[in-house]
Amino acid sequence: MGKYLHKVGIVFIVLLSAQILVGQEKKLGKAENQYNRYEYIDAQETYLKIIKKGYKDADLLKNLANSYYFNSEFAEAQKWYKELIDTYTGEVEPEYYFRYAQTLKSAEQYDEADEYMKKFTELANQDKRVKLYKDEPNYLERIDFQSGRFEIENSSINSSFTDFGAAFFGRFVVFSSSRDTLALKKTIHQWNNEAFLDLFKAEYNPVNGELAEIEKLSSTLNSKFHESTPVFSKDGRTVYFTRNNFVKRKIGRDKKGTNKLKIYRSYKNSQGGWTTPQSLSFNSDEYSTAHPALSVDEKTLYFSSDMPGGQGLSDLYQITINGDGSFGEPQNLGDRINTEGKETFPFISNNGDLYFSSDGHIGLGGLDVYVTSVDPQTEEEELVVNIGKPVNSPKDDFTFIVDDGSKRGYFSSNREGGRGNDDIYSFLQLEDLRSFCEISISGLVTDKDSNEFLPGTKVSVLDSSNNLVQSFVVGNDGKYTIEELKCGSKYFVRAEKDEYVTVEKFVNTPEETQTIDKPLVLEKKIKSAGVGDDLAKILSLKPIYFDFDKSYIRPDASIELAKVIEVMNQYPQMKIEVKSHTDSHGDDTYNMQLSDRRAKSTIAYMIEKGIASDRLTGKGFGETELVNDCGNGSDCSKDQHQLNRRSEFIIVK
Repeated sequence: MGKYLHKVGIVFIVLLSAQILVGQEKKLGKAENQYNRYEYIDAQETYLKIIKKGYKDADLLKNLANSYYFNSEFAEAQKWYKELIDTYTGEVEPEYYFRYAQTLKSAEQYDEADEYMKKFTELANQDKRVKLYKDEPNYLERIDFQSGRFEIENSSINSSFTDFGAAFFGRFVVFSSSRDTLALKKTIHQWNNEAFLDLFKAEYNPVNGELAEIEKLSSTLNSKFHESTPVFSKDGRTVYFTRNNFVKRKIGRDKKGTNKLKIYRSYKNSQGGWTTPQSLSFNSDEYSTAHPALSVDEKTLYFSSDMPGGQGLSDLYQITINGDGSFGEPQNLGDRINTEGKETFPFISNNGDLYFSSDGHIGLGGLDVYVTSVDPQTEEEELVVNIGKPVNSPKDDFTFIVDDGSKRGYFSSNREGGRGNDDIYSFLQLEDLRSFCEISISGLVTDKDSNEFLPGTKVSVLDSSNNLVQSFVVGNDGKYTIEELKCGSKYFVRAEKDEYVTVEKFVNTPEETQTIDKPLVLEKKIKSAGVGDDLAKILSLKPIYFDFDKSYIRPDASIELAKVIEVMNQYPQMKIEVKSHTDSHGDDTYNMQLSDRRAKSTIAYMIEKGIASDRLTGKGFGETELVNDCGNGSDCSKDQHQLNRRSEFIIVK
């Protein structure tokens, strides 16, 4: 009987376990469906219930962490990404190292974030974000360089609800808010559990940027779903804006049942109201198009989309607006701007600058605001630049707009200290974008005689006060590169290698970003030599000149003699004969005596500098060994005669 009851118990436990497993699988399926429909709040609740029952796997943790990440709840996302990476390392795709690094940045843990960015770079070397990170390992310094150019404050129009996405509209600023939709409509969005957005307007004071007298923009433009991020034509008669896929009171969905975003257009009618908004021709039920922006001439529309063929989660596109109001074909702005992350919320200023938000370019965390030229004409204008603090923060910063005339504008952020989840901040721009002017100096280091590369050469850059700035050891390719030098500055580039004469070159850097080619040619201190060879020729010495009718050592001669002395110090067994010569001026006998005095003067100088006297002999040759035809009675110039006033150094041992 006992064995029978035991077997029944085992069967019961097995059946119960199977029922639990089936139940968990149903819950997982439900959670995954919620997640795929962007119903992140519901998905989180279901996933957390499953975890509470003791079940976890890599896919569950990925989706749970992502649901927080895409809602900018970075602290919760960080918790689950960490567990994913620590527990299921072998199942973690490179993207999750990037996202985890982003959540660490949002907590200002930049050193730890960099460790995971390095892991990301090891695993995804073809990713544009990897290149950006490698190109700017000192990204925090570059961001600091642009910081402090804005004076910001929390706008007076903010509420305890969501407020974001300001746009200029004549004497108004139009923005999105959920401030009264929850009380009136009783509907919430399952993405973030917040009320749907409507468009509001507030009177704009261009002198101080203050906003007042808030009211709904238009019942024709607003619906029971989201409206946001409008842009108006300069004459105020055309508006483009973002709305959920909702046409003629019908909700549009993709094949998975998800409601996407679309861009709509409306015109002012003869009564001053707005016409029924029309979905633009390049919209689709299968992907989102959102956040429109107009070019300065209003012939091009910029927007963000996750349409097929893009580079990341969302890319920036442009499309031509034809004269009849129709559109051309969307053109991706390319990998100068787009990454595998999110690029979104474009804005074109009157100066033709493109501002946008991105988490793919390297920033402080979350979305940061960047700027670049729409139509770059120079290498510097091609740069995508983080506009710095205080506009950017470790949280999401987006929907940046600016009036280039008054230097006033607005942006949105979910940073701490706001009144709601997303808030609108006003700003005064105090200073234009600072120019990144950086100089690089590079070149090949070679042997003067053989033209071979000289690996192991130490190349140093010193400033005008002779302080070391940077140093570099040349590799097998013979090339050196010194980067991040200042523009408009004076430097000395020095090359040092054993058995070679040290070379130093002066560089005066220009006032614009540039790579300066500065080859360095080194010469051996002493070359192959034997008895009877002239050390002056071996060392490529300048001639040891003497002034007319004099035998003292000139300053320029002392420099050349120092090289001879250095070689003799390196080779203590070497002995030399100093041969001194004169020109043909004066009496032959006198010249022989003068040259002899010069030989003795040269020897005395070298003895004084530490060379033993028994290693030196000397003799004067007067004018008996002229190097040219400037003998007695010749019509030679002063410079031609000086060539004969010289000393030679013949190796005798």
